[in-house]
Amino acid sequence: MMVACAFYGVFFLLTVQAWIVLMQRPRYGGQIADHRRALLFYVFVTFVLGTISFGMNAKYTEMIWIDLRDAPGGPLALIEGFISYRINFIALATGHIQAWFMQALLLYRCFVIWNWSRWVMVPMTTIYVAMIGLSITVLYQAGTNGSFYNNSIELASLCVEVGHTVIYTILVTNRLFVMRERMKQIVAQYDSSTYDAIALMVIECAALYSVFAIIFIVSFGMNSDGVITLCYLSIGKIQ
Repeated sequence: MMVACAFYGVFFLLTVQAWIVLMQRPRYGGQIADHRRALLFYVFVTFVLGTISFGMNAKYTEMIWIDLRDAPGGPLALIEGFISYRINFIALATGHIQAWFMQALLLYRCFVIWNWSRWVMVPMTTIYVAMIGLSITVLYQAGTNGSFYNNSIELASLCVEVGHTVIYTILVTNRLFVMRERMKQIVAQYDSSTYDAIALMVIECAALYSVFAIIFIVSFGMNSDGVITLCYLSIGKIQ
């Protein structure tokens, strides 16, 4: 839980920084971006969802080690059966919905960079819809039979989500590098540092999340409940 607290602290600081930047007026009398309100809404919603998920998990951690410490089976039984408590289902649901919003932003960026190309939009949207469908199935199964650690649909949902992120990274970086080469052909002394910096930022962000998610997937496949719990508490903040 302490690791999750550290990730939430970083998440909070990034949210505050993003909010401040979006609220500032552009320098040198520039126009305010038309989509600023949409970005503010995105920052607000993802922060609220992440906070609810973190708060529910923190409360249940308190219940495990303090309020329900004398329950039959002890803390281990409470961790394994955590989804049977309503606050954990709320945490799981808000975490999945937060992931929908975050993946939707990646989808929008990809479409803009590819100039709304249909051959990019159709497969990426299909993967995104499949991810939401699997996510809803996970929530339904968790709400009806209380399954999580042994839920194969959750594993499939994670794989699709990672695949969506990796494909997004490949598409965006490839497009940036192609445009960089075209600019170099047009302008002999063109400074491509902007394209390089954006591509590097995209790759670094996706790599951190992808590596963490792959650890989550492997631990799920190996039924390593401890690692699964650690990843579950932190992955939303990393994303």
